[in-house]
Amino acid sequence: MLKQRIISAAVLLLLVIAALFWFSPYAFALTIALIVVLGVWEWCRFAGLGHDLWRWLITALSACFLFVVLFSARDYINAGIVLDSRTSWLLVIALVWWFVAFLLVSRYPHSTRYWQKPALLQLIFAFCTLIPFMLALLALRLYHYNQNSHEGILLLLYVLVLVWSTDSGAYFFGKAVGKHKLAPKVSPGKTWEGVFGGVLTGLIIGVLFVLLTPTDFILRAVPLPLLLAVSFGTIVVSILGDLTESMFKRHVGIKDSSRLIPGHGGVLDRIDSLTAALPFFCAMFYFYLL
Repeated sequence: MLKQRIISAAVLLLLVIAALFWFSPYAFALTIALIVVLGVWEWCRFAGLGHDLWRWLITALSACFLFVVLFSARDYINAGIVLDSRTSWLLVIALVWWFVAFLLVSRYPHSTRYWQKPALLQLIFAFCTLIPFMLALLALRLYHYNQNSHEGILLLLYVLVLVWSTDSGAYFFGKAVGKHKLAPKVSPGKTWEGVFGGVLTGLIIGVLFVLLTPTDFILRAVPLPLLLAVSFGTIVVSILGDLTESMFKRHVGIKDSSRLIPGHGGVLDRIDSLTAALPFFCAMFYFYLL
């Protein structure tokens, strides 16, 4: 299992590097769309749509919808124009959704009476989670793309570093000193000590990351208290994203969202924190930090 996890992680890392540095904007958008479509396939299990016909139908319709949207907007995407008055409302929807998700997680399992039926409601949750995630990912990667094609990479990497270092810090602190359960009915393995350790780790590594970037990097001009505040919010929301997916998996009695990634579970298992963190950071960056 460990060898399988290492091989899968290495392949995923190479794909991420290739997509960030070598893919054109449109190719990058299509790659993210593929991830979203796979996420829809997995989310159908949360909705109780175990029948293959319904899963294939919903996934196929989602794929067609995304392809049509991206194809019609390919000139804008290649020009680095993603977030504007026609799309920014999706970030607002994401912020509202994650507030609702917090209420659902905090009240689980009593909250299930509001969302376990009908299946359509779960598909709406999927839309509010995955589409803003895709938009935020593209908007950050393509920030000032025509002026400096690599600045968006640093911006996106900053969020990835925040989330990944928080996850690692939470794991090690939780293993070492974790005693008080964070949300035992949703994710019994997470502790408050792990959360505090993860937040501290994420903030420290995030600040170090910014200090190591070129002096003209946009986040270098943001006052440190403001950067820490936005980063703290991003980290907290990323934890909520993890807990929300854990809640849905626990409700349907599954450990992983799928087995698409050998040794790592499914696509949603890998991006659950990012589906919350990226839209939040993107909204704060474009609407507040700029």
